[in-house]
Amino acid sequence: MIADAIPLAITRTCPFAPPAQHRQLRKEAPIAKVELPSGATAWAVTRHEDIRTILSDPRFSASRRNPGFPHLTEKTPPPLSAKPFLIDMDGQEHASARRAVVGEFSVKRMAALAPRIQQIVDQSIDAMLAGPRPVDLVQALSLPVPSLVICELLGVPYADHEFFQTRSAKLVGRTVSMEEKAGAFFELVGYLNKLVIDKEQNPTDDLLGRQIVKLREEGAYDHEAMLNLAFILLIAGHETTANMISLSTLMLLKHPEKLAVLRQDPEKTLPAVEELLRYFTIAEAGIGRVATEDVELGGVLIRAGEGVVVLANMGNRDPEVFTNGDELEVARGARNHLAFGFGPHQCLGQNLARLELQIVLDTLFRRIPELRPAVPEEELSFKDDATVYGMYEFPVTW
Repeated sequence: MIADAIPLAITRTCPFAPPAQHRQLRKEAPIAKVELPSGATAWAVTRHEDIRTILSDPRFSASRRNPGFPHLTEKTPPPLSAKPFLIDMDGQEHASARRAVVGEFSVKRMAALAPRIQQIVDQSIDAMLAGPRPVDLVQALSLPVPSLVICELLGVPYADHEFFQTRSAKLVGRTVSMEEKAGAFFELVGYLNKLVIDKEQNPTDDLLGRQIVKLREEGAYDHEAMLNLAFILLIAGHETTANMISLSTLMLLKHPEKLAVLRQDPEKTLPAVEELLRYFTIAEAGIGRVATEDVELGGVLIRAGEGVVVLANMGNRDPEVFTNGDELEVARGARNHLAFGFGPHQCLGQNLARLELQIVLDTLFRRIPELRPAVPEEELSFKDDATVYGMYEFPVTW
């Protein structure tokens, strides 16, 4: 497909910076030919403007079923569902499916959820304070909070959270074989299939129950489509936010002068959340597209059938858009970052993620003002082998 491609680095050597190669690409070849770990070739795009163009241009398809789609870990993964997921849809099919569920994540609905999120956070911190020290922040707070929230939102019993957490970890692990990924997928689908059937028989007042009732009334209900929606929201709803909670806490503890700004004025937490999202860009190479026709972009011709990998980490540090983009400036508050993507597929749950991060950071540092890492930074365990960057463990004490 593309000749003379260079191997694309996808592993960070520093927890707080993208791979050096990505920076070099942005400087020397903003749209570059690369070879992915899967063996596939694609174009890597690093400029903020070009990334926004790709993610909003209908000539670039999000369908992972397209033969030219740039899969990071396997060139041709097996089809896991007869129907496309929301993230795989294009055009009117995607617009209709997204429109049906977007109201569940409105600012108004998220505001109504805030007291319950606060309660979940407080209960998690209560347990931390009552237990032995040090404690693993990942297991004590970062995972339980978004897991509990998404379980309540979807109507999934929290008692089953460990089941889907272990399976979802396999789905985003870069070193996990395709056979293991497929096994984890089908185990999750089997679980969710039973859950959806139960809600079809007795609709409950949660996102899935409301969607079933609404779509039935419209004569548009489809069991497998609902199953796919449940799957993608369950996976996306806890893995990303959990990683951001751990990384954000570490970064603020690492820079007490920045944390002091938030402690003095909680109104500044939300702008800081935006900056932390931009700075870490935890799905740094996780967005792929494939051209459906020839497109000229930034003086480069991308031909129909060629894949494109969006390096959002570089777009989020583009000096044309973010002054001192390699620095964390908690007062920056810019919302034109690409951490939630851009265009028609921009993250559905971004309002929920912002709210959870804001409540967690405000509450954690207010209730445990002497919080500190329990081990040196070099001993911390980062997810260098995962599609979504984060921390495996984060021992803290106070």
